[in-house]
Amino acid sequence: MTARNDQVRLTVIPMSFADACEAVDRLHRHHGRPRGHKFSLGVLAGGRLAGVAIVGRPVARPFDTGWQVEVTRVATDGTPNACSALYGAAWRTASAAGYVRVITYTQDGESGASLRAAGWRQVAVLRPRSGWDVPSRRREDRGTDGIARVLWDKARADAPALPPLASLRDALRDEIQCAGCPASIPVTPRRGRPSIYCSHACRQRAYRARSVPIVTHEEAS
Repeated sequence: MTARNDQVRLTVIPMSFADACEAVDRLHRHHGRPRGHKFSLGVLAGGRLAGVAIVGRPVARPFDTGWQVEVTRVATDGTPNACSALYGAAWRTASAAGYVRVITYTQDGESGASLRAAGWRQVAVLRPRSGWDVPSRRREDRGTDGIARVLWDKARADAPALPPLASLRDALRDEIQCAGCPASIPVTPRRGRPSIYCSHACRQRAYRARSVPIVTHEEAS
């Protein structure tokens, strides 16, 4: 495609995950590299790498159906239309691979003009989250916690409907599943160290289960 502003020709190319991550480290304003990808794309402006997009599994569990992917990173050097070119190419590549929907997020305050130009639609505004750090998986605050986000998608006409927004918010709540039962517990405890059990009784049951000696077939004989 050709950018209207300065007539710089933009060319989308496939990229390795390692090369895309290196570009994210250089160009992204507030995110580091993700842990993995389904595929990555780059956009050339006059032969120079102007930006990258990394597409992977959806982070929110209700969206991780196997038929949907998420644009987890888009980073450019500010070249006009580079973001739109990457979002458009991400949808075309995912659709050709058989995926029925692609989702992504922008931070509150970002216009989303590049997504609208690529034909994406705004789905919902999600409340801020205090953080992704949980006792079962420690994570550092990258400076984006506590910021509202906007959910966008691009989908085929026959794509299944998105899950109710309430279920998505439930999945994004600051809660984890108890290590001993299906109950949910807050990530941040009222006092003391973080707990992975919903109650003292649940903790004791788990402790007793671990303390029971395992008798092998040879010992039983």
